Amino acid sequence: MPNFSSRSLLPEKMDQQNLPVPTTQQALAEIEFINKWLGGYHVILNALASLQWTNQTITIMDFGSGGGDNLRVIADWATKNNKSVRLIGVDINPVMTTYAASRSTAFDNIEFITMSVFDNRLLDIKSDITMNSLFCHHFDNSELVKLIQVMHQQATQNVIINDLHRHWLAYYSIKLLTALFSKNYLVKYDAPLSVARSLTRKEWKEILHQAGIHHYSLRWMWAWRWQIIINKNSQHAD
Repeated sequence: MPNFSSRSLLPEKMDQQNLPVPTTQQALAEIEFINKWLGGYHVILNALASLQWTNQTITIMDFGSGGGDNLRVIADWATKNNKSVRLIGVDINPVMTTYAASRSTAFDNIEFITMSVFDNRLLDIKSDITMNSLFCHHFDNSELVKLIQVMHQQATQNVIINDLHRHWLAYYSIKLLTALFSKNYLVKYDAPLSVARSLTRKEWKEILHQAGIHHYSLRWMWAWRWQIIINKNSQHAD
């Protein structure tokens, strides 16, 4: 049994170099299925709906955009709610960005960039909102502090984070679900490990403190997700 008192340090298979392209694409499709049916998109959409919106086009940059499914869902949500958005996905893996672009051809307001999220050239692109989804747990604590600082610097208005809550029930639930439906060894291995690598509320507060972030909301949402919203113009702290 994993020790849930601290984060796992085991690496995820999806972070390896030179994985077979078809296997990676299948994993991305299954991750999209999981996000759809376990409420992953709701965390981001709920955060966006809570923000102050104007009639101007808002640029949202998704750090670690993977298969691009979050941006496609946001694009549909924005259309339904009469909001103008420009959506930019950033991922270091060209297999991810190529797949994401091929799945997003129906959206003229989505683009993908193959680049490290720590590349200073990203600062040349104006972003009102930076976000990530199921990305933070891929980093160790010191890297995560840096990631949040970069996202905060990049955004002019808000930072939104959607990630998992490390808990034994979440771990064994996703382990069972992926064992039943998944046909991809990456998903079967990485899904429960992602939970084991994720953070508790106390750990998130410490990471945010180390990153110099003191005004934010930190909310638990179903299914076993943390929603973090940083408003650069707010004086609210969780």
